[in-house]
Amino acid sequence: MFEINYIGAFFIGIAGGVHCIGMCGGIASAFSFAIPKDQSQLPYIFSYNLGRIISYTIAGAITGFVGGMATVNLQSGLPILQTISIVFLVLLALYIGDWYKGLSLLEKMGGKLWRKISPISKKLIPFKNPLYTLAYGMIWGWLPCGLVYSVLTWSLASESAIQGALVMFSFGLGTLPTLMATSLGASFLVPVFQHKMTRKIISILLFAFALILTFNLFMGNN
Repeated sequence: MFEINYIGAFFIGIAGGVHCIGMCGGIASAFSFAIPKDQSQLPYIFSYNLGRIISYTIAGAITGFVGGMATVNLQSGLPILQTISIVFLVLLALYIGDWYKGLSLLEKMGGKLWRKISPISKKLIPFKNPLYTLAYGMIWGWLPCGLVYSVLTWSLASESAIQGALVMFSFGLGTLPTLMATSLGASFLVPVFQHKMTRKIISILLFAFALILTFNLFMGNN
């Protein structure tokens, strides 16, 4: 039986750390200069990441709702959405492994929306208190990202807004350790996560997970 696995979404978030460092690591490190020098960075860094996860959760709720409507109104809608989510998991594996960058096309499409909302974030700098970085994180949570788009297809196949939101919340929690660590100065993680061998190993694990999901989908429909 094919089931949306929140733990799986969490571990994809962790595995996607190799991508998160490249996409968001620099942002998370750079905004520390906008934090008041006489205050601890931790509350600001945490609220930024919380804002990011809130945006992921909202996006998951929206796609989960859309997917739920599709499964109600379309015959065989759920198996189709589940198949799409597996395809995107494979595309993500190829993307992280640097074998095929097809997801970059979706990032370019998302860039049109991003160019309209990203200027708002500049108005929040410098940060006067952690609420500013919370809002900042909520804006940057909509940064075009192939990793996020791939997991959103899981939300699409989750059949409800609540389940879709939980999928993306779980994924967001998975991305938290890597980005928190790099923001707090664990720069040694960058070359480790960006190393070709690390990316290949994670890609192979994602391929294996896609195979498991494919097997479960096939068995569930027989």
